[in-house]
Formats: sequence, structure tokens, C-alpha cells
Amino acid sequence: MAADSLTEAPDPRFPIGDFVAPESISDEDRRYAIHTLAEMPELLREAVRHLDEEQINTPYREGGWAVRQVVHHVADSHSTAVFRLRKALTEDWPVVPGYDEKLFAELADVKVAPVEWSLELIESVHARWVMLLQTLDEAQWKRGFKHEERGPMTVEHATLLYAWHSRHHVAHINHLRAQKGW
Repeated sequence: MAADSLTEAPDPRFPIGDFVAPESISDEDRRYAIHTLAEMPELLREAVRHLDEEQINTPYREGGWAVRQVVHHVADSHSTAVFRLRKALTEDWPVVPGYDEKLFAELADVKVAPVEWSLELIESVHARWVMLLQTLDEAQWKRGFKHEERGPMTVEHATLLYAWHSRHHVAHINHLRAQKGW
């Protein structure tokens, strides 16, 4: 995918571009998203492998989060996403709350906790997430939730969004590493 290229990232905030959902989501789109979610924990782990404390505490861009905050954000965000998915599969279009990810990223634990803690959480969350997604039938893919801030979202749309989110944050770290020669 050309948008994933580190050399073509005009905006360090969105190194793979903005998320754009297809007009209609195909089985192939779903399979690709599931594959992305399955491989993401190892790609994230690889992105932070061998970084020292100074590097882990380096923002991926000016004004952006440190690598440590990015990793903890992914754990928070993806744990929340799985909760929303489970609500969508067990309730009729439940309302799900948003959260202030910027404030979450400023909490004390996010600034000091080892990235390993969130990497382990991400591995477990993604394993269960992928397992569940692989069992969905057509009707389940069309179920959804009403996000307090973003409005209605189907399971399939949310799955594609979080596959993008996975690539997006791994690219932040890899782009920083490439810039710094790490």
C-alpha cells in the first residue's frame, strides 16, 4: 500500500493518510482488516524493539505523543473497541461512550509504565478480538453501536477503522525511527 510508505508521508500526524471507509465493505475488506488486527501486536512490538528509555520518551512528531504514550494509547483504544464490539453483538445498537484520549495519554501511568505492559495487553486483546471476528456471520457484521460522538457505526466499519488505527500508530513509530536513524 503506497500510503504506508515512510517516504510519502506528507503529514507526520497521518503517515498512512486518513481513514476512508469503502462505500460498501466486502468479505475481502473484512479479511484484510482481521489479518491486520492479527499481525498488529507483533508489528508494534517490532516497532519499539531495542528502543532505550530516551527513545521511548521521544515524541513521534513535534507536539505529538511520546512513543510510550502511543503504545499505551493503543492498549486503551483497542480494549475499548473490543468492549464496544461485544456490546454491539449482545445488545440492540447500544450507546457507547467516547473518552478523551488526550487526557488518558496524560495520566501518570501512561507517562511511566513500561511499554511491555501494554504490549502484553494488546497481544491478549487482539487474540480474542481476532478469534471473535473470525466467527461472525453476515448479520453480526451488520450489527453496531451508537457512538456518543461519532454516531452509528457497524461492526464491520469499526473493524476496518481499527485496522487502519493499528497501521496508523505503528507507522508513527516507524516513521520516527526512520527520521532519527534508529
